[in-house]
Amino acid sequence: MLIKNPTFKKHFFTEVESVLVFDKIKFQRFVNNKSFLPDSYTAFKNKIGLTINDDTTDNFIKTKNDVVLVWPHKDCVLEGGQTKEDQKRNEIFWNETLAPDNVDRLLDAKAFTNFKKYDKDGEHKITEFTGNENLILKGNNLLVLASLLKTHRGKIKLIYIDPPYNTEKGGFNYNDTFTHSTWLTFIKSRIEISKELLTEDGVIAINSDEIEHAYLKVISDEVFGRDNFKGDFIWQKRKGGGNDSYFLALDHDYILIYTKNGSKAIHNKWRISYNKDYLKRYKEIDDKGEKYYWDTLSRDGLQNPIVVSLKMPDGKTKTINSQKSKETIEEELKTGLVRIKEYRDDWSIQHRIYIPKDGKVARSILDKNGTNKTANDQLKELFGISPFKYPKPEELLLFLVDLFTNKNDVVLDFFVGSGTTAAVAQKTNRKYIGIEQMDYIKNVTVERLKKVIDGEQGGISTTINWQGGGSFIYAELLEYNQKYFAQIQEAKTKEVVLKIWGEMQEKAFLSYQFDKDIFNKRLDAFKTASLEMMQQYLVEIIDKNQLYVNFSEIEDKTFAVSKEDKALNYSFYKKNN
Repeated sequence: MLIKNPTFKKHFFTEVESVLVFDKIKFQRFVNNKSFLPDSYTAFKNKIGLTINDDTTDNFIKTKNDVVLVWPHKDCVLEGGQTKEDQKRNEIFWNETLAPDNVDRLLDAKAFTNFKKYDKDGEHKITEFTGNENLILKGNNLLVLASLLKTHRGKIKLIYIDPPYNTEKGGFNYNDTFTHSTWLTFIKSRIEISKELLTEDGVIAINSDEIEHAYLKVISDEVFGRDNFKGDFIWQKRKGGGNDSYFLALDHDYILIYTKNGSKAIHNKWRISYNKDYLKRYKEIDDKGEKYYWDTLSRDGLQNPIVVSLKMPDGKTKTINSQKSKETIEEELKTGLVRIKEYRDDWSIQHRIYIPKDGKVARSILDKNGTNKTANDQLKELFGISPFKYPKPEELLLFLVDLFTNKNDVVLDFFVGSGTTAAVAQKTNRKYIGIEQMDYIKNVTVERLKKVIDGEQGGISTTINWQGGGSFIYAELLEYNQKYFAQIQEAKTKEVVLKIWGEMQEKAFLSYQFDKDIFNKRLDAFKTASLEMMQQYLVEIIDKNQLYVNFSEIEDKTFAVSKEDKALNYSFYKKNN
């Protein structure tokens, strides 16, 4: 029976020299592991912990091999959809092995609509894409990221994200049956795609607080590799600590820095001194006109030094204290990242350290003790109020953008929020993509970038002499079932819910488990339920894989995609590919 079923045959049998070999262990996991949420499947137990070799059994921390984090539904994809900050919904955790067709359709490239271009002359219609546009995209960030794999795989130089923190006050309002597990699955799905979008020398910077920082580090190690971890930037977000803390008043966030490929990334710029007198020493210029200096680490200043034997410039072999292996030093000597030079009547290793193109602005971040009071002031100047509690200042994003990118590199932020990352990218002549699924993208993010184009003088504008200019294109995921989802949640009366159901049974895609004929026979009983129960039931029977229109299906008359939208979607996917 299993062999006759194409799906089971594909996943539980392997052909070896014309013989089908049955994977009994894999099949046992399939039938034995309990589902903890309706319609969701996981091969991981109902616990969170560290295991070796990503094993789904009880092989928790032992004495060797790689250590990875496991949790319920780790082996799943979580869409994580919402459009309002106070919105919650029960979601399906799609397992990539047990529901491959669902996952494939969920992550298929999506169609976009409501295209608009903004520049100094205002809002315009667009007729085609050149492939060089800045983009602000509204919609579920997992689905937009998956769509960008078709157009921007391997093209993004820097990804910065400040995702919702998994705290009561942090805005993580997604499925909370397993709040911690949900957050971990939510993040893992997104950073896995992020890695595919990065250039070989690309960098990702992930903002977090103390609640999930340690777990995020372990997940990121697994996705990007421990060797590609480059640092943990401590960002002091306010002076004096939080005044509402019960026990410890914490005042900082963490920014994890990972490269896609450490050997190809620009990793010679991230170690920087901010002492003005120190920066006056050892300055040199390379063949690209970049300023840098050589930093000599004293013998006494090293922690747990490694004693390595190297050939000195005078031809003699000598031992030197280092914090790097001999092989690493020899490789960096070839590339010019380090040099051996006489220092204090002895030989020492000097590290080549680049100075940011605008070191004055970068240093000012630490000079101000990292306070984000200025960030709130920046938004208040633009909107009269600050729409967010803890926005990041433009100086912080300038620091990261300047550190890891050059002009015309592409910067991506898929929790773009108020648009700080996009604003800084616009002002520093980088290309950018901003993604946000919350409805405020229209009246906050877009409006802020319109002001940036007009030449607003907040944030870093005065420091870098920003005079305005540039453009961006706005677009939205093309909704299908999502529009019914939104209508149900916004319904205020049972009559409105019944009207929505009338249209749904004719046009919406419903769950394969739902029997419309049986439901209609019991419609009178449905009408006696409370408004909340009626809403909950209709939301549950919506096919979550058809919330948006797939690009591959825009010619299907069912979706009634306009001729204009078809042309722009074809242009977008062709010109950016």
